[in-house]
Amino acid sequence: MPGITAPQRERRSRKPTGLPNPPLMLLVGPEKSGKSYEAALGTGSDLIGTTYWIEIGGSEGTADYYGRVPGARYEIVEHNGTYQDILDAVRWAVAQPPVNGKQNMIVVDNGTNLWDMLADEQALFARRRAVQRAQRDRRRGPSLDDPVVIDSDLWNRAKDRWGEFLWLLRRHSGPTLLLARQELVTAFENDKPTRDKTRKIKAEKNLPAAVDAIVELHTLGEAHLTGVRTLHWDVKPGETVPFPDFTIDTLLRRLGYEDATTTRQVTESRPEAYLQEQEQGQGQHPGGQQARQPSQQQTPAGTGTPDPGLSGTDAVKLIHSALTNETNPEACLIDIREEWGTRTLKRIQTTTKMWGDRNADDLITMCLTHIKNEAAKKEKATTGNLPPAPSTPARQGKAEQEQAREHNEPPAPARPQPEQPPVDEHHAPPPPDPQAEEPPPGEAAEETSAAEEPQDLPPTAKPPRPRKQAEPKQTRRVDPKAIARQALRDEAEVQARVKFVTVGEHLGPIEADGEPGLGELRDFIQQHRAEVITLLEEADEVALADKYRRAPMPDLGIKEKFAQYLNGAPAAR
Repeated sequence: MPGITAPQRERRSRKPTGLPNPPLMLLVGPEKSGKSYEAALGTGSDLIGTTYWIEIGGSEGTADYYGRVPGARYEIVEHNGTYQDILDAVRWAVAQPPVNGKQNMIVVDNGTNLWDMLADEQALFARRRAVQRAQRDRRRGPSLDDPVVIDSDLWNRAKDRWGEFLWLLRRHSGPTLLLARQELVTAFENDKPTRDKTRKIKAEKNLPAAVDAIVELHTLGEAHLTGVRTLHWDVKPGETVPFPDFTIDTLLRRLGYEDATTTRQVTESRPEAYLQEQEQGQGQHPGGQQARQPSQQQTPAGTGTPDPGLSGTDAVKLIHSALTNETNPEACLIDIREEWGTRTLKRIQTTTKMWGDRNADDLITMCLTHIKNEAAKKEKATTGNLPPAPSTPARQGKAEQEQAREHNEPPAPARPQPEQPPVDEHHAPPPPDPQAEEPPPGEAAEETSAAEEPQDLPPTAKPPRPRKQAEPKQTRRVDPKAIARQALRDEAEVQARVKFVTVGEHLGPIEADGEPGLGELRDFIQQHRAEVITLLEEADEVALADKYRRAPMPDLGIKEKFAQYLNGAPAAR
């Protein structure tokens, strides 16, 4: 179809530099073929400053032991074994400055364990999804012996997480060595098995295309070069050649690392830009343009390419601008979340005077809660200022009696209301504090019964016997702290059931030393709201996730909101 032929912005062309990128190398082989030993030996190369070793999973545990290899020079980057912490370990290694004027090397041992972990994550998620569907359909869920099919969308999610890992490695300005296992499998021809065997890398299938060189270790000391991207080495494409006297230092020199650039020359594809174009064309809410202005303005000078990053300071200003919008602040905050995405906002750490350190997604959640609470307060105040109903003779007499009672009883002193901090220019106002005691509801005077109303007695009637004056009823005082604690405990139970753990396991970090304080319990529940919202969105419960995102803190009706979702699920006690 016809389109625009004129360029939409100023462009420039440049001549190629002819310099290679810092190589991303893949060293594969079966078990006990010497992959980790060769990696440790290669860390002593004089072409690199130092090496940061990231060991992922498995039962090998050779990172510490191979430190005694002659000439080895590396440091182990520790992590807790989760995907996000592994990513953060890679970020930390990438951000380290050069040592002695030489770029550092990163060793990942190994990529097979990472891919196995991502596959196991999706298998667990598929089983949880099957259990939730069974609960929704009022049928028996799958047992541990029943197979559960991993849907294609879950495999795509695993590929996305793997792609994010490789994307971080490509940001490294020095060489990267990725280890992986290789196994012998049956060769197929026309989708039918044959008697021949072939070697297969046990990792994501597109990994060989993402690296610059592939070296196979068949046995100890037997290396073969099966793929390379270089002009410094005379190798025919698609040819497997023996690599005698293989070392990491020799591989770096033959790849021309001495002439490599300090930064990798690559332009990553940005599929999310299509969604941004669609949102810009729709303009659903008044705050949409405000929410998109920072992404359009953050453009590096001379490049003309938008910068996808968002700093914590810019996030606070963006949220403050949306919160102070006179038209629809709630829609503006939702637009910010849709524009940047929940996953991106969770990684952006913000600092405010009132709330301290929080990620941007939690900041938006608290602002939405504050807007809802303020609207409820205004509605309550408006309802309390309604004009009184027209008085009738009966009502007027009753009002006089009530007024007489009020004169006999001294009025209760008014409780001071906590002042709301003003909204400053760069920080959003704080949400209501659940620890603050709410004033007791107004107590109306007891109505006079028909027996107590004055009556006109006939002259012949005997006067009634004097009745015993009834003792005044004792008004039961409601403790707002107890109500808030019970609401927080109910929300903790809801969070535990959504996460498929017990309440004791969920609250274990804060209940180790006994019953937590109200503030500590509130902060713990608030911190885990984002995780529960993500789990609900992954379970296709978008409406419930949005309702939970807007829920106040504490929410007295939290169990009613989740009643339909948790119906039939075993209680987590």
